[in-house]
Amino acid sequence: MLRGSGDSVWVSANPPGGGRQTSMRRKIWSVGQEAAATQGTEFVNSTCVFPFMYGDSMYYNCISLHSDYDWCSLDKKFQGRWRYCTGKDPPKCAFPFLYRKKLFYECTKNGYVLNRSWCSLTKNYNQDGKWKQCSPFG
Repeated sequence: MLRGSGDSVWVSANPPGGGRQTSMRRKIWSVGQEAAATQGTEFVNSTCVFPFMYGDSMYYNCISLHSDYDWCSLDKKFQGRWRYCTGKDPPKCAFPFLYRKKLFYECTKNGYVLNRSWCSLTKNYNQDGKWKQCSPFG
């Protein structure tokens, strides 16, 4: 679907969302005789929101559901605003977090059989069970 807006043209696309249309937009303009397209800056420069609700599920990191590439929601509850993820979008550790009746203020190796550092993505790992491996570089 094309919609005109002055000299700009906006194109709606349907990546995440299964069979329903979402509001992903691409701005297309002319540069001399070449046409260029970029994802609208309001989406590209927006920050992923973690966790986010998509359908009936809560997600704590980027997902590839209904897409070939990882994406994230820009709203706490998915409203059709999303963007593709980059290496800078991993979810953040939730410090302090509760694990086995103890509060942790940094990544820990407790309970991880591979002797690697990990952290919880929520304030209560015991309740939610959401975690990620910590980077060895900090």
